[in-house]
Amino acid sequence: MTESTSGRDRLRELLDAVLDEENPRLTDMAGHAFTSPFHFTRRMTRDTGESPVALRRRVLLERAAWQIGQGSSVTDAAFGAGYQSVEGFIRAFGRAYGHPPGATTPGSGTWLPAPNGIHFHPPIHLWIEEKPKKDTGMDVLALQIHHDVDDTAHLLRLAASLPDGAYREVHAPGRTVLDWDGPEESIAAVLEHLVRAKEVWLASIEAADLPGQGADDPESLLARHRDAGSRWIAAVNDIGRRGAWGDRLVDALCDPPESFVLGSVVAHVLTFSAHRRQLV
Repeated sequence: MTESTSGRDRLRELLDAVLDEENPRLTDMAGHAFTSPFHFTRRMTRDTGESPVALRRRVLLERAAWQIGQGSSVTDAAFGAGYQSVEGFIRAFGRAYGHPPGATTPGSGTWLPAPNGIHFHPPIHLWIEEKPKKDTGMDVLALQIHHDVDDTAHLLRLAASLPDGAYREVHAPGRTVLDWDGPEESIAAVLEHLVRAKEVWLASIEAADLPGQGADDPESLLARHRDAGSRWIAAVNDIGRRGAWGDRLVDALCDPPESFVLGSVVAHVLTFSAHRRQLV
């Protein structure tokens, strides 16, 4: 992605123009590179497969995601990324990552699909992948993962409007989805298992202790889901980025320990999550 002209890396200079803090507008970027906006856009799009405005917006979103994961406020990250309003930033972040910025946790994946493999690399660097993953615009697995997380949150918010008696009422005596999980006879029980399934599988993937039994009221479950949902998205993204679908984990939380293929784990979670959402 470089060319040599008297020892100069022209593309590196153009990237500097795109990402310089003093160049929020296309005219600023082009002026920094001593060219017209038309020629600047044509050259950047030709060499990177992405317009300069789109590249800058994406990389700054990646930086904002990392900053939020490190404890920055959403407001600071929004203005640092060049947005004029926090609301606009939240909408853009949600479209890009599939969850609101407030659901970002340390360790969450921050890279977005990029045709050129150019990404923000903390604290202030760029990372360029040799073989970037091509984004077809229709990653079916990503759509399923995000739909699962978003739809579960929607159901939890709806459940919060129910009287506690209706929330915990036995609707299906003896109903069992998976033998080892026990009966799921009420809305409360199905929603708790829906959230806990990700918590337990994440503990296995992250080599953490089996999580304790948390509160199962809708508000508490929604808080648990925000944490587990963002970690689950990050974990699946990481598996995909590493091409690790065939890797196995030995789950010592089982008695006796069992071996699971990561791709099968993801398929299992998606299958039974969809079933439980339909039950609710």
